Amino acid sequence: MDTEQLKLELLELIKTKAVIKGERTLASGQKSNFYIDGKQVTLDAQGILATGKLILAMLHGVNADAIGGPTLGADPIATAVSLLSSHTGKPIKAFIVRKASKDHGMQKMIEGPAISEGDRVVMVEDVITSGGSVLKAIEEVEKVKGHVVKVICLVDRKAGADKILAKYNYTPIFSIDDLALNSDK
Repeated sequence: MDTEQLKLELLELIKTKAVIKGERTLASGQKSNFYIDGKQVTLDAQGILATGKLILAMLHGVNADAIGGPTLGADPIATAVSLLSSHTGKPIKAFIVRKASKDHGMQKMIEGPAISEGDRVVMVEDVITSGGSVLKAIEEVEKVKGHVVKVICLVDRKAGADKILAKYNYTPIFSIDDLALNSDK
């Protein structure tokens, strides 16, 4: 299946499984007339396969060493891309960035295989509104000297993330415009 066909399949899954109408408060604190529950797609067998294949194709030429992002939206995406990359001869390690470190165990903010100094890192997320959650996760990656080379999300709600994440080669797969929803953020 080519990337355009994967995108069409993924868009249809997002429209039918992830879009929930009705007023909600977003992680950014903004109010919206609809919510996009990305986990309905990224935890669906067809949805995560399409997502993983599409993002792995988007990484051609990026030479990524690691992929991850803020928990919980990035978790299945990073795992799928890592798994699929294992079949390419250039495995990409997956990681998760916590919202806060635990007060027990290893007390780490980043879980999974260690990000080494200079690692080329791709950040992923299911839905991005303002970009604040991803930016916090990027800060954690930069603390361990990882180099963020790309940020990818399934859906950009078009509320300023493109400006905040521009220097990280921000590439949303879809925007709310693609979902044929009103312009309400």
